[in-house]
Amino acid sequence: MDPKFKAIALEGRLKSCRNVVTLGVKTNFSEYSVGDQQRIRQAVKIYYPSSFYAELFDTIGKNTFPSYHTYKFVQDKIKQSALFALLDIPHPRTRVYYGKRQKRRIPDQFGFPLIAKVPRGSALGRGVYLINNIQELDTYLERPHPAYIQEYQRIDRDIRVVVIGKRIAHAYWRINPPHEFRSNVALGGRISLDTVPETALALALHTARKCGWDDVGIDICLGNGCFMVLEANMKYGKEGFRAAGINYIELMERMIDNGDI
Repeated sequence: MDPKFKAIALEGRLKSCRNVVTLGVKTNFSEYSVGDQQRIRQAVKIYYPSSFYAELFDTIGKNTFPSYHTYKFVQDKIKQSALFALLDIPHPRTRVYYGKRQKRRIPDQFGFPLIAKVPRGSALGRGVYLINNIQELDTYLERPHPAYIQEYQRIDRDIRVVVIGKRIAHAYWRINPPHEFRSNVALGGRISLDTVPETALALALHTARKCGWDDVGIDICLGNGCFMVLEANMKYGKEGFRAAGINYIELMERMIDNGDI
C-alpha cells in the first residue's frame, strides 16, 4: 500500500499492520522530519498518539484512536472508581484515603480480608494485595501513596471483555491459579473460552460507552449476586486473542479499513 494512503500512528502497537505507518513518539515535535510533521498535521485521525500527544491533539480538535478520554484513565484506579461511582456503574465498594488521619479509619470501614492496591501506575496484577489483618495493612500503608481500599470479592475467576471502537472484539474468562486471589494471566491465570454471559457483555459495552473509552479491556466479576466492573485496562494483553485463534493485527487492519476505528 502506498504510504500516502496509510493511517498514521505514533506508538508502536500497530507497527505490524500493513495499512499503518508508525512514526514513533518524539519528545519534541520538532524532532519529526518535515514530511512527518506534515503527515501528522494533515491526518484526519492519529492512531495510538501516546498520552502526551493525545492531550495536544484533543486541544486542537484532531481525532485520535484511542480517544483522549481513554488515555486520561490509563492505570489510574482512583479516577476510574470515581467515574464508576458518578455513572452508577456496579463496582465493588471502594474508598481512597489520603494522609495518616484518614488511613486510621480503614479498619472501621472495611472488614478483613480486604483488597489494597497501588492506585496509579500498576498493571498485570502487580500492586494488588490481599490484606488479612492489621499488620498486613500497616505494611501496605508504609508506602507513600494514597490508600486505595476495596471490598474483597470471594471469586475464583473473572471476565475480561475487550472493547475496540464501538463493539466487543473478544471476551473470555480468566481463572485464578491455585492459592492465588488474582486471575491475571501474567501471574498464572488460565484463559477459558467458555461462554460469557450476555449480562456481563452488556455491562462492559455500557461501561465503555458511558466512560468514552474505545480501546479497553474491562474486567468484570460476579459478586454479591450481580456482575460488577473491577477495573479497566487500556494496556491489555493479547493472550486471550491468541487463545481463541484471533489474529489481533489482522483484526485491527480490518477495523481500520472498514472505518470502525
